Amino acid sequence: MRILLAEDEPDAAAVLTRGLRENTFAVDVAVDGKEALQRVHINSYDLILLDVLMPRMSGYEVCREIRKIGVTCPVLMLTALDAVSSRIEGLDCGADDYLCKPFDFGELLARMRALLRRRPAFQDPVIRIDDLMLDTSSHRVSRGGEEIELTAREYALLEYLALNTGKVVGREEISEHVWDETYDPFSNLIEVYMQRVRRKIDQGHEPKLLHTRRGEGYLLIAGQEMHV
Repeated sequence: MRILLAEDEPDAAAVLTRGLRENTFAVDVAVDGKEALQRVHINSYDLILLDVLMPRMSGYEVCREIRKIGVTCPVLMLTALDAVSSRIEGLDCGADDYLCKPFDFGELLARMRALLRRRPAFQDPVIRIDDLMLDTSSHRVSRGGEEIELTAREYALLEYLALNTGKVVGREEISEHVWDETYDPFSNLIEVYMQRVRRKIDQGHEPKLLHTRRGEGYLLIAGQEMHV
């Protein structure tokens, strides 16, 4: 999942970015409201973490603007303003949730998962494809009852494919949701990681679940559906 973190305090942004990336999220960082709005215009995000007190544009203003242009992804506001009126303003301008600083990082992750679960593909935290199982809450993966060890990036890639089960997903879509702004579109990173994931989930198992559609992208699908 690709996250936009709009936070003008460098130390806080660095800590949050590191923690989110360790938990399989791809993270872009905006240091003020104007930059956050620009990034939303350019990129597709699965969730936005939006500080309220930012230079150039407040989080309230940014949230109103992105809702005006039709952006529907969840917005979680982060702020030191804990007055009821501030929370009401945040929710009224289009935010989905509101978390006051200082907060526990575990609570932040839990709130993010709750917001993401509101999307249809996330309603059940456990995704099953034949005997492959992904628990999107604990990030545990198993096949045939045997646990599979994945790196954070491998898990993020597999989760995105699983959320799009039965759909061919192209390189551009994968790069937008699994990698952040540092991704080099001319690299072969996606192919390398796809080979690693395929080896871990398919090697020694039948049926094969991960398939390549030449010139189109990649497809994660239950074995019986391949023959329908």
